[in-house]
Amino acid sequence: MALASISNIGKLADLRKRIVFTVAMLAIYRLGVFVTTPGVDRKVMQANVAASGGGILGVVNLFSGGALEQLSIFALGIMPYVSSSIILQLLGMVFKPIEELRKEGEQGQRKINQYTRYGTIVLSAMQAFGIALYLEGLKGVQVNPGQMGDVVAHPGWPFRLMTILTLTTGTAFVMWIGEQITERGIGNGISLIIFVGIVTDIPGAMLRYVETNEGNIQPLTIFAVLSIILGTVATIVFFERGQRKIPIQYSRRQVGRRIYGGQAAHLPLRVNTAGTIPPIFASSLLMFPSTLANLKIPGAEKLQQWVQPGEWVFNTLYVTLIIFFCYFYTAVTFQPVDVADNLKKQQAFIPGIRPGKKTAEYIDRVLTRITLGGSLYVAAVCIIPTIVQQYFRVPFYFGGTSIMIVVGVALDTVQQVESHLVTRNYEGLSGARATKIRGRRDLTVEEGT
Repeated sequence: MALASISNIGKLADLRKRIVFTVAMLAIYRLGVFVTTPGVDRKVMQANVAASGGGILGVVNLFSGGALEQLSIFALGIMPYVSSSIILQLLGMVFKPIEELRKEGEQGQRKINQYTRYGTIVLSAMQAFGIALYLEGLKGVQVNPGQMGDVVAHPGWPFRLMTILTLTTGTAFVMWIGEQITERGIGNGISLIIFVGIVTDIPGAMLRYVETNEGNIQPLTIFAVLSIILGTVATIVFFERGQRKIPIQYSRRQVGRRIYGGQAAHLPLRVNTAGTIPPIFASSLLMFPSTLANLKIPGAEKLQQWVQPGEWVFNTLYVTLIIFFCYFYTAVTFQPVDVADNLKKQQAFIPGIRPGKKTAEYIDRVLTRITLGGSLYVAAVCIIPTIVQQYFRVPFYFGGTSIMIVVGVALDTVQQVESHLVTRNYEGLSGARATKIRGRRDLTVEEGT
């Protein structure tokens, strides 16, 4: 946004309050990251995460904003909530009562949100128990040269129960923070929590890279990595702004002596309708084998070894899941039949296409085609920088998934800020009518002749 646009933010009391509230809630979340779970030694855990060289621990630690290596009360992060959302949405496609709730509008959605919270608590308790068993098994970890240590000083059921209670409560609190930001702040609270966790790890990751390669830093390597990151960001911005505009024509109707309608418009379909949800969902599912392995379930440890980040099995599953969730989330959030019905009620039609069922089939066909391109773009953005990162041996997990989440959440948050400004300032963000910014989901209307 331009400087004039930024200055307009302070003129709107409601928008200003929302931004301050969002920042305050995110600050509370970051403070909680440094509150250690009782009965553990976080220095030993930090040494263990550093020695792991990334892997599944690096992924979990990234999405929890460094809470795992701190053994924080927020160590589980928001991933149990994301996993619970996935389960409820999948159930909505095969379980009729959930599907009926989705059709009940706002009241049904509140009920689904309630079930999602219950599922979050159950999954958090399971994962917390797995983490407790995992921590008890970390013995003799090298903290410093010649110094060994155990993560848990007094293992046993008292420690396990305390860990389950602490981590489950922490996840419930993080979930509450995310919902409060969504309702009373700016942007999607859950996405912003993940965004903050990734961004706050960047300075520490750069410092670790310098310390690891002290005296052997290659300028060409740094330039190559930065170029790949900038190129990835530019690609994400280009595709996230990309739309397929379906032309729409409104029928003319006469009321008294006046004629209404006859306008030309377009229905914008985003290339990536699902946004950052597919990589978040895919990452969450690929972390699940780690939870099963911590619970000592037979065969789970072998499965965890197969789906280690960087392995070809992990990359293949990751790409497949991203493509699946792109289609799945698009099908859940965008209903061509409902759009066709709304156009018919407004006496609008797509030129050359009959209203009703034919219109719905046409929109569905167009959406399926552009979603294929969008899903391949998301998969490529998420996997290629990760492979390049491994080639250059960058000692931190900041691949394409992280970049896409950061850029995508930033774009969506900026769009919400712009929407608030446009709603209250019809002259545009910079005070000129010609520079009025349109939301990505707005229906743009041009006067017909």
